[in-house]
Amino acid sequence: MSIGNSPEDERPFEDVSEEARPSIGRALRQARLDAGLTVDDVTNATRVRIAIVQAIEADNFAPCGGDVYARGHIRTLAKAVHLDPAPLLAQYDDSHGGRPAPTPAAPLFEAERIRPERRGPNWTAAMVAAIVAVVGFVGFTAFKGDDSGKSAVAEGGSTPTSDKTTPIPKTDKPKDPDPEPSDSAIAAVPQDKVTVQVSAVDGRSWVGVKDHNGRLLFDDLLKKGDSKTFQDSEKINLVLGDAGAIDLYVNGKKIDDDWQPGAVERLTYTKGDPQAG
Repeated sequence: MSIGNSPEDERPFEDVSEEARPSIGRALRQARLDAGLTVDDVTNATRVRIAIVQAIEADNFAPCGGDVYARGHIRTLAKAVHLDPAPLLAQYDDSHGGRPAPTPAAPLFEAERIRPERRGPNWTAAMVAAIVAVVGFVGFTAFKGDDSGKSAVAEGGSTPTSDKTTPIPKTDKPKDPDPEPSDSAIAAVPQDKVTVQVSAVDGRSWVGVKDHNGRLLFDDLLKKGDSKTFQDSEKINLVLGDAGAIDLYVNGKKIDDDWQPGAVERLTYTKGDPQAG
């Protein structure tokens, strides 16, 4: 009998390298580049620090501070670059020992273990009952006295009445007219400032807003139906993560640019007629 390799050892070697599926970091980085976003744009949109974004894109999850925080950062970055986070989280769990176990819930409160405490006589209720009885007796006495007075009046004749009756003047106060609807805040924008209103009407979008000094006025996710208004004395700089979901009003006029869904737009507006830079 010869000793050799078994037929199983001669089977073609299966390719299980990382080339078959891109890593989490490479997938996030490619999606960011496809969306036309820089690392600064993602940091401004998600508030995840630049160092952590760069580390995750390099598949280094140590700066996240643990599996729970790493999963949260992966989910946040995936949404910012329009990527489904579920496959990435599953890939992370496969390579890091599975999903973190949930914190055990506290034991339920067992009502049957509580024994009722012994209570003494309820003196407060007794005092209240006594007070009610006294008040009732006083009221009954007063009511009987009032009936005696009425009987005396009936026996002695009718009570005198005044011949003259003072008429009650009637005042026909006109109703307040319904207030006229005021002009919208957009139509009444001041002429010495630049006013920009951003409304998410067709979906949600990350929005970044800076004034003419570069100071950050707003940096957050604008949900569908939300609206924000910004003013500056000279200039407003905008970054729209999904310009196709946004309606934009500048100095009281609607900007009718045909932005496509998912398009990232960087815009600058000044006073007077809207001028996008």
